[in-house]
Amino acid sequence: VQLQASGGGLVQAGGSLRLSCAASGSILTTHSMAWYRQAPGQERELVASVSSDGRTNYADSVKGRFTISRDNAQNTVYLQMNSLKPEDAAVYYCAAAPVGWGPKHVYEYDYWGQGTQVTVSS
Repeated sequence: VQLQASGGGLVQAGGSLRLSCAASGSILTTHSMAWYRQAPGQERELVASVSSDGRTNYADSVKGRFTISRDNAQNTVYLQMNSLKPEDAAVYYCAAAPVGWGPKHVYEYDYWGQGTQVTVSS
C-alpha cells in the first residue's frame, strides 16, 4: 500500500485548505484511514479518522472545523480544513490501518504517506 498526500500550503488564519490522500489500491473499504499531524518538537497527533464503514472521529481541537471524507471509487481520502488557526500549522500525514474500526493510536497504522506541510499565518 502506498499513500500520496497533497494539498498543503500557506493560508491565512480563518482560511481553508483541502488535503487529499490517494491510495495505491482499493483499500478504503477494508482499511481505516486517518490524518495525523506533527508540529516541530511535538508528538504526532491524530486529527481525524474514518473507519471502513464510514464512522468518523475527530480530535477535540478540530471538531466543527475539519471534515474527513473518502471517495472509495477514487481510492482517496480528504481532509477539509476550515477556519484554520496558527496552531493548526504542522506537517499532515495520511495513514492506513488494515482494520475496520478506526484506530486512535499511531502504532496501529501500518502505512503512511510522505506528509504535506500546512502553514497558517496570523
